[in-house]
Amino acid sequence: MTSDPAKPDGTPSGGDHPDTQAADHSGGIPVEVEPPDAPAAQTEAPDESPIAALEAKLAAAEKEKKENWDRYLRSAADLENTRKRQKREAEDAKFETKTKILKEILPVVDNLERAVEHAGAGMENSPIVEGVQLVLRQLMTAFERLEVTPVEALNQPFDPNLHEAISQQESDSPPGSVVTVLQRGYKSGERLLRPALVVVAKPKAAAE
Repeated sequence: MTSDPAKPDGTPSGGDHPDTQAADHSGGIPVEVEPPDAPAAQTEAPDESPIAALEAKLAAAEKEKKENWDRYLRSAADLENTRKRQKREAEDAKFETKTKILKEILPVVDNLERAVEHAGAGMENSPIVEGVQLVLRQLMTAFERLEVTPVEALNQPFDPNLHEAISQQESDSPPGSVVTVLQRGYKSGERLLRPALVVVAKPKAAAE
């Protein structure tokens, strides 16, 4: 049996030692390398898409806009109601003050009218009567400037909103019409200042 031929350095040619095989080629220690983890974006599904997020924001903005518009409308309505109420209260206060003053003057006008009415014939040129008539005309002119006008009553159909019936009287006039005015009524603008005191006609009783 022949032995293996020796290498020029004296090392046997066959049957290399295990340690020699491990250190062969690279001369280093082998290291196991693990692959990097997959990105989280690839392993986990997103909660919602960008379009869904935009739609949610748009819906919230529309809701907020509607709520703000409703609040604006309510505020505008409250402001308008407050203005109307203040205007009405101011007009009522003005009319109440005006009414108190006029009601103090109306009896004076009534007495002047009665004085002229009862002056009688033949006294038209009397200085006293002329003076009373002058004062009465001045008062009526002042009433016109204050938008105070007499209530039409004589021969008019009885109107409970303008007239106050004292009694009824048999007359040839249409039933329910005013035949006598005992005290003239007045209006301040469109409001009734004082109703007219009147006598209303009724049909005559049938003869026996």
